[in-house]
Amino acid sequence: MEHVGSGKVREIFRVDDELLLIVASDRISAFDVVLSDDIPHKGHVLTGLSNHWFDTLDEPNHLISIDASTMEFLTPEQKREYAGRAMLVHAATVIPLECVVRGYLYGSSWKEYAAGGGPTTEHLPHGLDIASKLPEPIFTPATKAESGHDENLTEAGARALVGDDLFDELRTTSIDIYLKGAEYAAERGIILADTKFEFGWIHAEIILIDEVLTPDSSRFWPADAWAPGAVMPSFDKQPIRDWLESQEEWDKTSPAPILPRDVIQQTSDRYVEVFERLTGTLFAQYCAKMGAS
Repeated sequence: MEHVGSGKVREIFRVDDELLLIVASDRISAFDVVLSDDIPHKGHVLTGLSNHWFDTLDEPNHLISIDASTMEFLTPEQKREYAGRAMLVHAATVIPLECVVRGYLYGSSWKEYAAGGGPTTEHLPHGLDIASKLPEPIFTPATKAESGHDENLTEAGARALVGDDLFDELRTTSIDIYLKGAEYAAERGIILADTKFEFGWIHAEIILIDEVLTPDSSRFWPADAWAPGAVMPSFDKQPIRDWLESQEEWDKTSPAPILPRDVIQQTSDRYVEVFERLTGTLFAQYCAKMGAS
């Protein structure tokens, strides 16, 4: 296979003119720095959870299979290495827009709102607090950066980038998928605070691509811990962010400090927990089914 790209987490290989293999590693980044420590099981969680959502949402998407044992183009060694962490997908022409949907005011949008407003919060009412539930989900697109931060766009900027018709379709589709995911998660005691989707073209059809509704692309909160005005615990890499923030000597450039073992374990546990709560499947059973260690 031709290696065609590396992301912060994924390796992308071209199988042929129409197929790609996307392999999720256990790498993790924080503050746009890829850390030297891996998070055990993270790649399996991202792949298994994306597969679950692609199946559950029933939206047009690029996924063909996550069963590496059936991929005849892989060597026996690759089948073992990629078990449970690889997605065979249709190659698509990527639409250069991060389709972010927010149901709660948090993260960068909260900081922007608290500072007086900006592209993602210009239409919101006054008087909201951190972690407030928004009157309705908002679509806050961003540029799709190859490295570093994605940049938030105004609606006018996003329309100029992709055109009015495509913008309207992406906004409608993204909010619809968010609402489906949020309802599904709520039934399992989890709040889907915000998320981002990516879309592409295949034969003039817009389809969902990349990962979907994972802890890397979404902010999940335990519903019983939600309280407007408070900092929320998240099922993601929050233990790593918190620990790194406490390292006053680190200037948030590479290399990052080596993570303590307990921080690594806490983060891995959070990824596994949200996988099990959302899928209703024991993580060990998923790994066994995929032939992953």
